Amino acid sequence: MSLPPVRLEGVTVRFAQSTVLEQVDLTVGPDAFMAIIGPNGGGKSTLLRVILGLVPPTAGQVLLWGEPTPRNRQRVGYVPQFASFHGDFPITVAEVVGMGRSYQRGLLSRPKPADREAVTRTLARLGLEELRDRQANQLSGGERQKVLIARALCVQPELLLLDEPTASLDPTASEGLFELLAELNREVPILLISHDLTSISGRVKTVGCLNRRLHYHGTRELSEEMVSATYGCPVELLAHGLPHRVLSRHDEARRSRP
Repeated sequence: MSLPPVRLEGVTVRFAQSTVLEQVDLTVGPDAFMAIIGPNGGGKSTLLRVILGLVPPTAGQVLLWGEPTPRNRQRVGYVPQFASFHGDFPITVAEVVGMGRSYQRGLLSRPKPADREAVTRTLARLGLEELRDRQANQLSGGERQKVLIARALCVQPELLLLDEPTASLDPTASEGLFELLAELNREVPILLISHDLTSISGRVKTVGCLNRRLHYHGTRELSEEMVSATYGCPVELLAHGLPHRVLSRHDEARRSRP
């Protein structure tokens, strides 16, 4: 039986007098397509940084493939929250994607033929060949997110983490992004975080709610209890456009209670 890519056991993170994460238990399996949702300031980005080993837990442990994070961090691809490229900084799409391999070869070393081949292969995989020589600051929001994903994929990661991947995207670009992620999930487990409940429903395999504490039951359905506990108040969701259900029907929720 293969080890899970990520396992958090009793993880707590405190900064000064503030508790950001409290007793978080989470397992990300080898075929996961998981979303963690919650309000701004609820600890979602901190959760990703803990998994990456950038923030040490105050208590508990973080394991990547059964080992402490530093030993396997190079096996993880990370897509940060929507990034901007300075208008005066001349960098092409191919150069941005190639930056993903600089961690492996060293920041000061020159790209090797294998690096250039990896860039070409990744651009083709995501349909970005025509953008190869375009300046990164000329891209649309959707194109920019695909380029950032390409940068993470260039190292052939065994786990993909994404921080608010739909931030600043219009509905069409967001839909296209999730179609891409669903395709990538055939080969690599994915964990993403978002504050937007409606953009997640029906597009991932499982959903958890995080606001310092994690509420996760291994399903894609968000129960009324999970959402209320996370946001600290009753939440009513209205879906526009595509019909979907985020919360279970009230009679179903009552029947499920002991």
